[in-house]
Amino acid sequence: MEFYDDSPVRLNAVRRIDLDYVEKSSDPTKPKADKYGFTAGVTKTVAESSLPVEVLREREQKWIKMIRNWDTWMTKKYPKLKERCRKGIPPAMRGVAWQQLCGADKLRDDNPGLFGSLVSQSSEWEHVIVKDLDRTFPFHDMFSKPGSGQEDLLMVLKAYSLYDTEVGYCQAMAPVSAVLLMHMTMEDAFWCLVSLLKNYVKGYYGEKLEAVRLEGEIFKGLLSKVLPSISKHMEKHHIDPLMYMTEWFMCLFSRNLPFSSVLRIWDMFFCEGVKVLFRTALTILKLTLTSDVLKECEGMFETNDKLRNLPLELMQEDKFIPAILDLELSVKQIEKEHKSRAEQETKAITVR
Repeated sequence: MEFYDDSPVRLNAVRRIDLDYVEKSSDPTKPKADKYGFTAGVTKTVAESSLPVEVLREREQKWIKMIRNWDTWMTKKYPKLKERCRKGIPPAMRGVAWQQLCGADKLRDDNPGLFGSLVSQSSEWEHVIVKDLDRTFPFHDMFSKPGSGQEDLLMVLKAYSLYDTEVGYCQAMAPVSAVLLMHMTMEDAFWCLVSLLKNYVKGYYGEKLEAVRLEGEIFKGLLSKVLPSISKHMEKHHIDPLMYMTEWFMCLFSRNLPFSSVLRIWDMFFCEGVKVLFRTALTILKLTLTSDVLKECEGMFETNDKLRNLPLELMQEDKFIPAILDLELSVKQIEKEHKSRAEQETKAITVR
């Protein structure tokens, strides 16, 4: 489908997920899908806020104008661009905006024909990827059964395993790639994945997860400064951040939160980078492990159970996103913690 015929923006490359989107099914026994393509209840969204249609359309027009003059907005009007990402990218523009924000469009244009060449080859990872297809959003219309969605997902993941042979494939790439495929074509999703793994979460999917381990140490330091009472509880019960944040960070929260909140987090993440992951994780702990809840958690098991079963009413878009934005955490704090942890790691390696 193509929208806004007078616009040069590649809207025909977008799979529209909008307020009026519901997958039509001829099978009366099949559960009704929500506007994101998930069957009822799977997205964990209990009460969703929605903008008036006229406001949504006005925002879409603003984004079309921004994308037409993208370089100007990125270089001279970035604060306003960031503000609009924090408000939420209009659903019809999300796929195009994500590509522009991460530079995937330029990667695609600079490498014509490469994706087609990669998908035509065989990969040693292909049999492993195939096993994971049925586990990736099994309650979503695109991925619930063998078909175009699963085939596209296979092609994206196979292509990446050939593009970056050092990393190859990691299971956590699948849900990330699937969310991309919900919003854009297969080739565009591939280049977004390339940009994410190269520029945003570099090293997250390496064999030994070195980058994720470092993020865990950084998170531990930030937790002690931002949420000291929770930090003391975690230390008392020997709860390392990697026990609960590994999946959050590696899957970009796509498997852990109501989908409307996931999309808003991704809007900010594509614009602002990895600091959004830290802010989101800290906000989850702040809202979930309140002083009253901590009194109920007598040890590691009870605490981790709370983090595996998040209070959905507090994770909803209208409450959760403002809480993320209100959290007092600066880029300088993250950079300072990163420098400190990196120096400690260097010393430890020297000693060994």
